[in-house]
Amino acid sequence: MDLYAPIYTAYLGAFLITLQTLLAASVGGYRFRSRNGVGHEGDMTLERRVRRHGNITEYAPIFLIVLALFELIAGQTGSVFWLAVLFAFARVAHAFGFSSSAGSHLVNPKGGPVFPIARMIGAMFTLALSLALPVMLVWHLTAAGS
Repeated sequence: MDLYAPIYTAYLGAFLITLQTLLAASVGGYRFRSRNGVGHEGDMTLERRVRRHGNITEYAPIFLIVLALFELIAGQTGSVFWLAVLFAFARVAHAFGFSSSAGSHLVNPKGGPVFPIARMIGAMFTLALSLALPVMLVWHLTAAGS
């Protein structure tokens, strides 16, 4: 079995850490302006920003690890490329959906259904890819072992 450098995963990792850092800065900046150091004390805007940052922190690391394993084994295939691109799209869609209370708390629907739909698309793609990736990895491992 040949091993390949996980180039596509590295690009995705660079993108995700940038996005995560921007989301963290959004929380920190808002905390500074509102003088709220810990918790959110019923502040929906702060709660939304904290969850938007927390959500990428929950999903991105394990996806990157498993994608890197898949890419190390399978190589820079179209499958790895599209998994990386679609996961980046999903995380941007989710963060965009969470950028409004209409998307995060499903209240104050300014902008119509755009924010809730973006959040739903981001969440659905994240979950679908997070289920597809391990199946693809195990299938590839099983096929390679035959």
